[in-house]
Amino acid sequence: MAWLQADDFFDADAHKAAVVGIAATLGQHDSGVHQHGRGQLLYARKGCIRITLADQVCLLPPSRAAWIPPSTAHRAVMKEVVDYRSLYFSAELSNTLGTAVCVLTVSALLEAVLEPMAQAAFDQDWSEGRYAHLLGLCLYEMREASRQPTLLPLPRDRRLQWLVDQPERLPPELQELEREVGASARTISRIFSKETGMSYQQWRQQWRVMRAIELLAIGKNYGYTATMLGFQSESAFVAFFKGMLGCTPREFLKG
Repeated sequence: MAWLQADDFFDADAHKAAVVGIAATLGQHDSGVHQHGRGQLLYARKGCIRITLADQVCLLPPSRAAWIPPSTAHRAVMKEVVDYRSLYFSAELSNTLGTAVCVLTVSALLEAVLEPMAQAAFDQDWSEGRYAHLLGLCLYEMREASRQPTLLPLPRDRRLQWLVDQPERLPPELQELEREVGASARTISRIFSKETGMSYQQWRQQWRVMRAIELLAIGKNYGYTATMLGFQSESAFVAFFKGMLGCTPREFLKG
């Protein structure tokens, strides 16, 4: 296991063990676009990580973990202070965990297992004894974990590129977007339906709930979050959040 600093170099692919773990507490960190031959389980113990992929954004709030399959280009951006653990699995193990990026709820058991796995030596033998049991539990809990709705598909049309390039800007109402991109509501709706599988309004609402999670996870209060997302009141914001996810923001962040 290695405790990493912001400027430390680490190459998971340089190691031969079935699992390689790291731990870090970082603030204002941008990994840049990269990929590795191993599959990665990235767990946010505190703070929030925004993971940008080729055609979607993945949000990783506290008590959740992201599964990133091997050779998946991604960029991880951390705002404020993020305390995280990361496990890198061999190609053989990764093949049993799925080929799509997903966000998992971290159970109490999985959380307990992740810490000693992240602290294991880089050359740890995972084929017998305690570590074989830890690995088996980890793989089982990952497969059984519920998936979280914190993935947002991104439009690829060049006229909408600024929505991708400015991920913290509140997407405008459809009428305003028409004026900004010089396309009709019908054309915009057709683009979003084809490229994201959502209507623009559905996409905008999903963006708002993900941005709400991100803001609250880094310590912003309800009033600030409601204002930044265009709500008239905190109560309107909480009602929107509960309507989208079936729980209040506080309940969601508690996992």
